[in-house]
Amino acid sequence: MYRYVLQRLLFLIPTILGVTLIIFLVMSLTPSTPGRMMLGPSATQADVEQLNHELGYDQPILKRYVDYVVDMVVNQDFGTSYYTKQSVFTEIWPRYIVTIKLATIGIILSTLIGVPLGILAAVKQYSALDSIPSLLAFFIAAVPSFVLGMVLMFIFCLKLKLLPTYDNGTIAALIMPAITIAIPPAAQNFRFTKSSMLEEIRQDYIRTARAKGATERMVIWKHALQNALLPVVTNIGMNLGVLIAGAVVAEKLFSIQGIGSLIVDRISYKDEPTIIAGTILIAIVFTVVMLLVDIAYAYIDPRIKAKYERLKG
Repeated sequence: MYRYVLQRLLFLIPTILGVTLIIFLVMSLTPSTPGRMMLGPSATQADVEQLNHELGYDQPILKRYVDYVVDMVVNQDFGTSYYTKQSVFTEIWPRYIVTIKLATIGIILSTLIGVPLGILAAVKQYSALDSIPSLLAFFIAAVPSFVLGMVLMFIFCLKLKLLPTYDNGTIAALIMPAITIAIPPAAQNFRFTKSSMLEEIRQDYIRTARAKGATERMVIWKHALQNALLPVVTNIGMNLGVLIAGAVVAEKLFSIQGIGSLIVDRISYKDEPTIIAGTILIAIVFTVVMLLVDIAYAYIDPRIKAKYERLKG
């Protein structure tokens, strides 16, 4: 098990290098340069070239990539922002923490809403406890997040005045954007849990357990749910990574100073160091989350843990 975890952690190295290279290539293919984006269309070409030279952007892309990787690995330096001239890590870390908090609250809410409702809908199939949540899940899946966020803002922030409409530094400011990003994955968790539970409930071992006199509570919670959790846990882990990367809609709508909105803002200035560093942090947390999902598999299914033990041997 420990060897497997170490192998997955070492996998972060090629992942980070690959993400860095892809961003360098994509940014090099986009039109214009940081000098032109920062000085505007009215600036002279000489001024633009001078600024690009000061930023080191006139160097070949391969040299800029190698220099960046060397500074990142050797000096733990993510570079200096083209736009603010500040250390990139110092600038993005507080906003990264805000996004992590927002995504964590969102994934907790989506799990607490979607998974229990999915279990209930599977157990009470064809009843109102199945039909109503299923209908709502299909409806929510078709509603874009920004539309859902505006509706929630209008009702709870503007009309009822229960929550702030912008980031005022309190935990209350994260509640509404967290709900905005939590509802779509909650609907997804509901569908995954329901379908997985229905598949397990129809298995032969469930009928055998009932025939041996096991209570319905034991059949559902001990036998069916344990085997049905594997795809649900995978979906929850992927949703957390998606929420961290895709929280920009809620961040923009509710004026949350997160890393997603920062990356989007700096794209307009072609601020490569900030964009690359922010994307690397997102890639790292996504890889770590999927590693935690794999580890959770071992505790849910003993057969997977035995497989890890064989690899260790």
